[in-house]
Amino acid sequence: MPTIFSHAIFAVVAGKAFTEKSVSYWFWFLTAVCAITPDADAVGFSFGVRYDSLFGHRGLTHSIFFSILFGSFIALIVHKFLLTELTYTKLTIYFSLVTLSHSLLDMLTDGGLGVVLFAPFSNERFFFPWRPIEVSPIGLDFFGSRGAEVIASEIIWIWCPALIIFILTTVIRQMRKKSN
Repeated sequence: MPTIFSHAIFAVVAGKAFTEKSVSYWFWFLTAVCAITPDADAVGFSFGVRYDSLFGHRGLTHSIFFSILFGSFIALIVHKFLLTELTYTKLTIYFSLVTLSHSLLDMLTDGGLGVVLFAPFSNERFFFPWRPIEVSPIGLDFFGSRGAEVIASEIIWIWCPALIIFILTTVIRQMRKKSN
């Protein structure tokens, strides 16, 4: 899996491309929460949940089903409590996609057992055919030379593309403003 830092960075940058409107700090905080929440399943290791279980790491919380449920829940909170001009439907789509971005990035890593993308309907695990991102060690093993390799890989394969998306979106918006 990529680190929670990269999941959050990618989601916030993607969010900046999604909306031109000024939104609160809480919107961006919840964007990051959506991006990292699927890894809450790693707690299962402490309770003896097997990795390959539906409730194991990269299991149910990494599914499209979970992304839609969690994204809808966060959209409801944002719609009710944060003053935003975005509709509930747009917020649901946004927060569901942000949550799903976690699983899609995990499918680009070079380790683990894959992602149970279609849970609870199927326990089959998936990776993309191309897997350039170094898998991150879970827990304290991250703080060492392996963690530095992972961050370097994520800078190349996640942070730089996210920055390019942000720059391109900004340039396109500026060009549209000038033409109007």
